[in-house]
Amino acid sequence: MGTVVYHAAVWSHPKLIVPALRIVSSLGTNVSRWQVLEQVDRELAKGDDRTALSLVKDLQGKPGGLRCFGAARQVPQRLYTLDELKLNGIETASLLSPVDATLGSIERNLQLAAVLGGLSAWNVFGFNPQQVLFLSLGLLFLWTLDLMVSFNGGVGSLVLDTIGHTFSQKYHNRVIQHEAGHFLIAYLLGILPRGYTVTSLEALQKEGSLNIQAGTAFVDFEFVEEVNSGKVSATMLNRFSCIALAGVVTEYLLYGYAEGGLADINKLDLLLKSLGFTQKKADSQARWSVLNTVLILRRHERAREKLAEAMSTGKSVGACIGVIEENIDDTGI
Repeated sequence: MGTVVYHAAVWSHPKLIVPALRIVSSLGTNVSRWQVLEQVDRELAKGDDRTALSLVKDLQGKPGGLRCFGAARQVPQRLYTLDELKLNGIETASLLSPVDATLGSIERNLQLAAVLGGLSAWNVFGFNPQQVLFLSLGLLFLWTLDLMVSFNGGVGSLVLDTIGHTFSQKYHNRVIQHEAGHFLIAYLLGILPRGYTVTSLEALQKEGSLNIQAGTAFVDFEFVEEVNSGKVSATMLNRFSCIALAGVVTEYLLYGYAEGGLADINKLDLLLKSLGFTQKKADSQARWSVLNTVLILRRHERAREKLAEAMSTGKSVGACIGVIEENIDDTGI
């Protein structure tokens, strides 16, 4: 569940009610929100992130526009203790140490099947012990080549992820909810999602590379520019800290624990270390981000559910944004 580059497809929304209200944007003075979001999709498909973001910002906070983009109410940033997180129903041990038990079980079953297959081949084809040993070493070499050299584990991840999505509905649903959490938090904090993929096979088909994992990508050139300058603002760091943890937080809220998202946590940890954070300061950043993300997602459970439904059917970024805007809770974004 990493990040990918994705080119949005044309989308339709026959069951959604299109607001009659017209708004003013850079496209003209008499356009609907859906027309602008369709243009956002086209710009993202062309790879023009700056124009896509500009279109979204044109509608930000306007009546009939995108009232939710960057509008999330956030908790004050300070040092929060573990006890304070517990008072808010958050057990960090179940949240920040994800272990993918589903894929782990699939991998163990595949290894067992390989052993049994080797024994069957030994009996059926009359292989001698030396031939079985050479065959096993060859398969081990190919697996190691995938993990360490050629594809950074891409082949193994593709196989496991495909089996997981095919035979485990729980795994499939968990991945969709995980990515919906990333998407929703990013949008509410003012970071435009660029695209998403739910499966490794989908990522391979769109990008043609085994080194790209399924996940959600963002229009992050502003963040990259700050990182390259060596000065990341607190506002930008806070946004991306929450986005990084949004997937595991979503799983925790739904299932009581997180399985996916270890790579997201490791990337955040690496970023904080690269910025010179002490362990105490990094822990403080992580705790605030967890609390902030949990409270936002709790307020907007319906929007996340509807967004997950849209993402499960492959709706475009623009369509997904429309779903958020139609289903967000107006009482307190």
